[in-house]
Amino acid sequence: MKLLIVEDHQPLLQSLKEILKPEYDIVAASDGEEGFYLASQNIYDAINLDVMLPGMNGFEILTAIRNAGIETPILFLTARDSLEDRVRGLNSGGDDYLVKPFQTPELIARLRALLRRSGSFTTDLTLKYKGIELSAKDKEAVIKGTPVKLTIKQFDLLEYLIQNQGCILTREQIYDRVWGFDSDTTIAIVEVFMHHLRKKLEPFGYHSDIRTVRGVGYILKKKQGE
Repeated sequence: MKLLIVEDHQPLLQSLKEILKPEYDIVAASDGEEGFYLASQNIYDAINLDVMLPGMNGFEILTAIRNAGIETPILFLTARDSLEDRVRGLNSGGDDYLVKPFQTPELIARLRALLRRSGSFTTDLTLKYKGIELSAKDKEAVIKGTPVKLTIKQFDLLEYLIQNQGCILTREQIYDRVWGFDSDTTIAIVEVFMHHLRKKLEPFGYHSDIRTVRGVGYILKKKQGE
């Protein structure tokens, strides 16, 4: 799972990374402009967003990405504790609002709840598609009851496809999500890994569910009648 944290207080940002890294692949931004740019890529499972930021504030970021049609679940984590701020954050399209200082178990529970409500994961952070079960916490895959060894990137790729089943994902989206903006590979790696992932799924008959959209990217789609 990929989590974007937008927080300008560096000690807190580092603390959040340590707290959440066992369950999430974390990308961080420390100002509003960078946070908006990253959020607008639409490649994250959830966003942890501060309100008071240099440049764009959290409310402005939320409004801008919602106007762009991006529905990523957003948890405000902020010192702004007035009723007016809470109402504004939720009415603008935020999904939850947690005031600093916070308790670590509550933050973790609220993020998990966001992912469950969005339909991304079950209570135990398991992602399911037909006979495939992915454990997001352990990065383990079970297909039709058989454990299947996937590399970390193969797991992340399959996870992203399942979360967006029925939707066309561009090669650029897949590359940014799985390899990241600072990767030293090229976008051609997407096609290579898609080929290897299909090979892993072929013994179970799921390889043909990953369809190439020529000139655009890929889509995970069930066969008609399933």
